[in-house]
This record gives sequence, structure tokens and C-alpha cells, in this order.
Amino acid sequence: MDRLRSKIAIGVVGPHDLVEQIVHIGASLPSAASFRLVGAPHAGEHETREKLAKIAGSIDAVLFTGPLQHDLATQSGELPVPATFVPVSGAGLYSCLLRGVLTEGIDPARVSIDSIARTDVAEAYEEIGVPMDGVHVSEYRQPDSVRDFVGFHERLYREGATTAALTTVRTVARKLEAAKVPVLRMMPTTHTLRLAINTATLLGTGSRLEESQIAIVLVELAASTRPTHSGPGNYWQQELKLSLHRSLLAEARQMGATVVPREENSYVITATVGALSQATDGFRVAPFADRVRADLGVAVEVGIGLGNTARDADTHALIAVERARGADATAAFLIGSDGTATSLPLRQRRRGDQVAEPEADSKAGKVLDRLVQRLGDDPEAMVVDAEIVAEVLGVAPRSARRVLQNLVEEGLAWALPPVKSAQAGRPRQPYRLVSR
Repeated sequence: MDRLRSKIAIGVVGPHDLVEQIVHIGASLPSAASFRLVGAPHAGEHETREKLAKIAGSIDAVLFTGPLQHDLATQSGELPVPATFVPVSGAGLYSCLLRGVLTEGIDPARVSIDSIARTDVAEAYEEIGVPMDGVHVSEYRQPDSVRDFVGFHERLYREGATTAALTTVRTVARKLEAAKVPVLRMMPTTHTLRLAINTATLLGTGSRLEESQIAIVLVELAASTRPTHSGPGNYWQQELKLSLHRSLLAEARQMGATVVPREENSYVITATVGALSQATDGFRVAPFADRVRADLGVAVEVGIGLGNTARDADTHALIAVERARGADATAAFLIGSDGTATSLPLRQRRRGDQVAEPEADSKAGKVLDRLVQRLGDDPEAMVVDAEIVAEVLGVAPRSARRVLQNLVEEGLAWALPPVKSAQAGRPRQPYRLVSR
């Protein structure tokens, strides 16, 4: 899966020149071997969310080039990965003023400045010993405030109050240039960018660790679906359990999870938080329930438990499946590491949607077909052991046991309770084959 990467993947979203600068600086850092930067430059701020969406599935965290890009992305809803941004501060103001004095001939005491907080500007001017009486500041407060930056700078320049405009926003700089207003673009310092990259790396590392935590899913047949009596002789029940196991396996394999019988009518699925999150659209819909309903036409109760330890996750899963039972299997429930309960609705499949089927011509499937062809489909004939399989397939008992184990792993056979023998030695282990 994409999340199983050796390096922390950090997306970088913002104007092309800043993205290029960040990627260049990141490559020279001593810690560069532990992360990789994925550039997603945009032509205009309105593309911010779109650019993030294109790389979200392949990154562990995102670094925006400024607070404007971060706020624009979050306006549309929760971000898919942890995020940080390059802060706007007075640090980039010094080099910008020096460049303006040396190359543009501006008067640093008569300029207009946007984005930076007034206190940061005042501190910077105090350090360089320049009075602020003729300096005008328009702070960044939210994305809407950026719309006023162009008018703010242009009005002051036309009135003769300033000699130049200083901005952090690329589109603002371009509009001022088109209006023939002298403008300088304030860029973050190399030190600021290094710190931002390190912060993003820490966020990505924390995200990777969180996603690798264990998630436990309990799936139980709903009470209305369970047979009135159970036991090895109830072939309908055995067929249902085998079919349920096979249906769960088909979806579990897609997330690298394991499926193990837990009790008479339940299974436990063990997965990572990251893999389960992807399979449930970020824990927005219930796993497994819709597939089982489509495959078998029966309802199941699904409880998901997360925790810092496997024991905590299992405890939470037991609580969650009780919640699902109380809701008559109409929704799954998730109990998080902090004990918070969340209801996950069943995924509503549209007519015509296809449920992915396990590979029909797998090696285990072909072996099952041979056994069924030789044994017949009589319910009693479908209960076999290693001795019967060895005779039918013409292999050694040891190989027959391996064949049966492969069938169990593929959801094509079910291990029944061992049969004790009066003679010493290993008890006979019967298996129930499922016809396809």
C-alpha cells in the first residue's frame, strides 16, 4: 500500500517559486534521507485545494507556503493529512527592505506592508533604527482580507504617501506591477523554511505512527440471522459461516488485514488504522457490512476499536459491537483511543455497483473444485480430513494437511472441532468444504 513507504512524504503547496525554493532547501538538509518533498505548485491561490487533492493519497503531511494557502485549503473542509505552513513574520522584512534600498531606491520610512503583524513590523523597524511614522501596515487576518491588499497599496502610492509596496502574496505583486506601483515581494528566509520543513517532517512522522496503530474490527452475525441451534451437524450453519468468512476475507485482503474466527457467530479482523481509514473513506462509512449484505443477504453487527495497545483496541471493539447490536445492525460503531464513540452508516451501493469477487481460478479454488467433483455435493461428503484429501488427490497426508490449511486461509474450508479417538495420537481434524 502507498502508506508503507520508507521515507516520510511531505507535500509542498503554493506558488511555483516558493515551492521550488523549499524543495531545493529540503534536498540540502542533513535529515533529507528521512523525507521526500512532493511539489504541488499552483498558478493562483484558487487552485490550492485542487493541488492538494491530487497528491493527498501519496503524502503523510502537507506544508503550505503561507497561511493564506493553508486557510484557503481548510475553507472547504477538514484536510486529509496533517498540515502546517511557512509562517509570515518580520524575518523576511529585513532582506526585502535592504534589497529595495540598494536596487530600487525606495525610502524604507515611507512604504506600505501587508500580511505581517504590526507588532512584528514595529520590532523590525526598531532594530534597524527607522521611525514608523510613514509606514503603513495591513495585516493578514483571513483569506478575504487579501482582496483589500491591492487597493490598500495602490491608494497610498497614488496619494504620494509611500514610495513602494511590500507584499508576501504573488498575485498581489503581479497586480501592483500591472498598475505601475513599485512593489517588492517579501520572501521567507532560508532559516524559516528549514524550520517549516522540520515541522512538517515531525507531523508526517506522527501521522505515520498513528496510522500504523492496531485497529480491531469485530463482525458478528445479527441475532435475527443466527440459527436456532448450532453444532457440526447443522450444515446450513456451517455453510453460512464459511460463506461469511470468505466474504470478509475478500474485503480484508484489500487492506492487508487478517480474519480469524472468534466465537460461534463472530470474527475478528486485525488491521492498521491507516489501512482501515482508507477502506472506510476516513471512517465515514461502515466496513464489511455492505459487502456481506450484498454477498449473503444477511445483516452483521460491526464494531471497531482503536487503542494505544492491542488490548485497548480489543476492549473498545467489544464495546462498539454492543453499540451496533443495540442499533439492530443498521450502523457500525467505532470507539476511539480516547473512548469516544462514532456511528458509521452503512455504505449505500447504487444499483449496478459491483462487489469485487475473489479470484475464482486461484490455486486453492482449483483444488476445491477437484475435491468437490470427486466427493460430490452431498453435505456429509463435504466434511473431510487430511486422510480423505490425501486419498482423493493422491498426495501424502502431510501435503493434504497443507492443502486444507490453504483452503481455510482462502475461505474455502472451515475447521470443525477435533474428533477425539480412543487410540493414542493426534485427534482427527475434520474440515467442512464450501461448494462454489
